[in-house]
Amino acid sequence: MVKIGLLIISHGSRSDTWVQLVDEAVTAAGLPEDVPVFSSFLEIVEGRLIQDGIDALEAQGVTDIVVIPLFVSSGSTHIDEISYALGVIPAPQLPTDMGLFRVKARIHFGQPIDDDPDIAQLLADKIAPLSVQPDRELVLLVGHGSVENGFHERWKQGLEQLAARMKALGGFAEADVAMLLPDQARARMAYWQERRPELDVIVSPLFLSEGYFTNEVIPERLEGFAYRYNGASLLPHPLISRWIERQFAVLAASYSHADKR
Repeated sequence: MVKIGLLIISHGSRSDTWVQLVDEAVTAAGLPEDVPVFSSFLEIVEGRLIQDGIDALEAQGVTDIVVIPLFVSSGSTHIDEISYALGVIPAPQLPTDMGLFRVKARIHFGQPIDDDPDIAQLLADKIAPLSVQPDRELVLLVGHGSVENGFHERWKQGLEQLAARMKALGGFAEADVAMLLPDQARARMAYWQERRPELDVIVSPLFLSEGYFTNEVIPERLEGFAYRYNGASLLPHPLISRWIERQFAVLAASYSHADKR
């Protein structure tokens, strides 16, 4: 007998608020009542790690685990190592200390956020209070990024596609992206300051929760430049819950279809 469970994986933090925001988003998702759900974390959160989630779901008789990686980019090296540790891919692209998880259930692995249209709308909502005259404004979308070959390119693609969606949604004159790794923020600001000095810059951070990167790193990297910024992260927002709902529905439907063949 097949029984589907849902395992949500996010990074983890020492901040209780960070964990609470993730839990609230998961709780608010409209998921089937008969589906066991476990929200797990890559590190730090004791009793809520990935293996804890696998064990808890299997203890409830789950035979098939739908895994939703609550990360902003498929360019995250964590997606690579988690996929390997769950047996989704035969080997990681980069060396990792993460060993294989103990798992008996079949794994159905989802996708991170990347350029999801709901998240573009979410980001547009977050910066809306900063916008006065969109046709005279530039949106700079800033993400963590990666210097690793392949991962860097996936980060870039997702950021650029999200920024293009935000530009269309908000009617902005321009949209651009920058990663913190490698450090691109100052160079992109300087580029636009020279090319389109008449545009007001709105900086939009692409981070799941507010913290060190949104509160300290981005302002430090952009010191000396004029821009509007509220540091608003993806959470809290109901569209994260909707993203989880859609991810689960797609994966569960895909599995059900394959099971009937």
